[in-house]
Amino acid sequence: MQGGGNRKMSPKKGEKEPFHVIHKVPSGDSPYVRAKYVQLVLKDPEAAIVLFWKAINAGDRVDSALKDMAVVMKQQDRAEEAIEAIKSFRDCCSKQAQESLDNVLIDLYKKCGRIDEQIELLKQKLRLIYQGEAFNGKPTKTARSHGKKFQVSIKQETSRILGNLGWAYMQQMNYVAAEVVYRKAQWIDSDANKACNLGLCLIKQARYDEARTVLEDVLQARIMGSDDSKSRNRAEELMNELESLESNELLSTQLGHQNLEEVFVEGLDQLLSKWTPLRSKRLPIFEEISQFRDQVAC
Repeated sequence: MQGGGNRKMSPKKGEKEPFHVIHKVPSGDSPYVRAKYVQLVLKDPEAAIVLFWKAINAGDRVDSALKDMAVVMKQQDRAEEAIEAIKSFRDCCSKQAQESLDNVLIDLYKKCGRIDEQIELLKQKLRLIYQGEAFNGKPTKTARSHGKKFQVSIKQETSRILGNLGWAYMQQMNYVAAEVVYRKAQWIDSDANKACNLGLCLIKQARYDEARTVLEDVLQARIMGSDDSKSRNRAEELMNELESLESNELLSTQLGHQNLEEVFVEGLDQLLSKWTPLRSKRLPIFEEISQFRDQVAC
């Protein structure tokens, strides 16, 4: 007899994985499960929103239902409704869910152009970090992107939030505040994307030499993310814009000097034109002769 042991049995040939594993939906038959099925398998977002509402009202996985419904609403251009839904029902969610709801809310504010509210919420998130309350008091958190999980540190999260805050200030054309925020973000955790945004801030302030230095860090691959083609292309575009602005500024300066010379010459011509008639008039002696000639004629 062979020794016993708990071995994981390999799937038999021809045996399919469970439906919920294949389609990445939760198992079961609750309102939330049905909503996810309609969203991901049937791909009917409007029907999914109705079912998410039913899940929330039934108290079924409210944390996930509210967040997922808001995301689907955003995709359906119903961002304003999503904002109101989160504000109305976030009190029904757990403390652990509040941070992810804030992240969704920030994206919704951005989508709707509600920049002031976006800035205020970003500042609130920074305050939580400084008070040690972010990540529920833990040094890292698990994040998800494109279906993959990864760990995010407090340092990385702080830099990310500062980057978002800088971008929000730029939408308000407050380039001075945006520059300050981006410099802080780069000091904490630099990357090529934020460097490009900082370079744009400096260009908008006509501080071309400083902008060139920042953009060269990307083009010379001196900071993280410089190997990303999207960031490099953007840095090249900004550098071209910078050089074009410098050329236009130089041309304007030269034209300004030329215009001053033209104004001087024009003024001199006008002055000479006033003097010229005086020189063309007859001298007083000829006036006297003319009068004498008229008298003789009489």
